[in-house]
Amino acid sequence: LIYCYRKPKTKRAKRFLEKREPKLKENTKNAMLIKGGNANLTVTEVLKDIYAVKKPFAVLYKKKNITRPFEDQTSLEFFSKKSDCSLFLFGSHNKKRPNNLIIGRMFDYHVLDMIELGIEKFVSLKDVKNSKCPEGTKPMLIFAGDMFDVNEEYRRLKSLLIDFFRGPSVPSIRLAGLEYVLHFTAVDGKIYMRSYKVLLKKSGCKIPRIELEEMGPSLDLVMRRTHLASDDLYKLSLKQPKALKPKKKKNISHDVFGTTYGRIHMQKQDLGKLQTRKMKGLKKRPAEKLAEDGGVSPKKSKSA
Repeated sequence: LIYCYRKPKTKRAKRFLEKREPKLKENTKNAMLIKGGNANLTVTEVLKDIYAVKKPFAVLYKKKNITRPFEDQTSLEFFSKKSDCSLFLFGSHNKKRPNNLIIGRMFDYHVLDMIELGIEKFVSLKDVKNSKCPEGTKPMLIFAGDMFDVNEEYRRLKSLLIDFFRGPSVPSIRLAGLEYVLHFTAVDGKIYMRSYKVLLKKSGCKIPRIELEEMGPSLDLVMRRTHLASDDLYKLSLKQPKALKPKKKKNISHDVFGTTYGRIHMQKQDLGKLQTRKMKGLKKRPAEKLAEDGGVSPKKSKSA
């Protein structure tokens, strides 16, 4: 493929192209939420609530788009390139697959993974009359259930959900900022998504007592169709540039508990010159000193 590159004519266009350029540390992944041509009220409300959770790293398309991602992915790839989004959530509804969600991600503006989920029960943010977290709060993700570790499809779904909801990478955190929990449970072939707000209560000591208050949205989901990337393509998508890989330090090792061990290389030590404790018993006699000097005693200086 031959790409036509035109030099930007304005500073605004130059800044726009610089944002899209590949970087060593990529920007926070944005998600696009697309409504299908026959989406019902339930699917529309789910997309709105997920958009409220993801803001400001999300784009919500309000118009209906007649497309079928499992059959034709060109429209998704077009929207991904247009809005610079590497994650997507597509909602649709029909007789064969009612209340349908398709969650997926892109690699180089091409679909990498897609998993279809059916909504069996939904409680929106409006239905739960509790206080909400502020916009842009980074959630804590909890996954419960053996299926997320045993089954390959559930393992890929876990990776996809982490990618979708993780938010921006931060260098440090504070205790008051840990106020939003997303809990995913896989049991009996279903996935339960619950949202909680963390309440820090007084406990009489430095560590506060923690309570969880349901906040919404909550979803009961069932897995339907899947479109997973091949092992080679998935491995290629995880590849990191050499500049980001940590350089291996010589003579340093770590154990399972995280303790650092270092090996120091020193020159051979002369134990004869080792400073020891001074005591009369270890003091050299005059005869020994003469033997070391070669048997010649220095002449005493006469006093004037």
